[in-house]
Amino acid sequence: MRRGDVRAAILLLLDEEPRNGYQIMQELEERSGGSWRPSPGSVYPALQLLADEGLIRGESRDGSTVFDLTDGGRKHLEENREKFGTPWQEAGADMPDDVRDLMRLAMDVGMATRQVVHAGTESQRAKARELLESTRRGLYGILAGD
Repeated sequence: MRRGDVRAAILLLLDEEPRNGYQIMQELEERSGGSWRPSPGSVYPALQLLADEGLIRGESRDGSTVFDLTDGGRKHLEENREKFGTPWQEAGADMPDDVRDLMRLAMDVGMATRQVVHAGTESQRAKARELLESTRRGLYGILAGD
């Protein structure tokens, strides 16, 4: 994706609700079906530039900076909304359905893993680790032709 797409995506997402950088990256990955997850190295500089331009503002909340559109940012977004389109849909447009399904499943496994990490017992985390290690080996085995 182009650098401008990250800026456009950030403005579009912040129009919906305030978010921090990590939430922006997660949401873009989710909306693109796993085909686009901008790196922190592209999202955080874009956030800083948008703030420097007066289009967004950041507020410290619970140890994180949450960004929101300014009035100028809302005006800029409305003037350019049609040009911006929906960058996350464009990112996944050429992805075959089977790849999209596989990426969605991988994201679902990631969410389930986070739940085990946060709510599981030591024994449950150990079982999850074994399962994920076995799954990783199995995936590489598929590629190796086993």
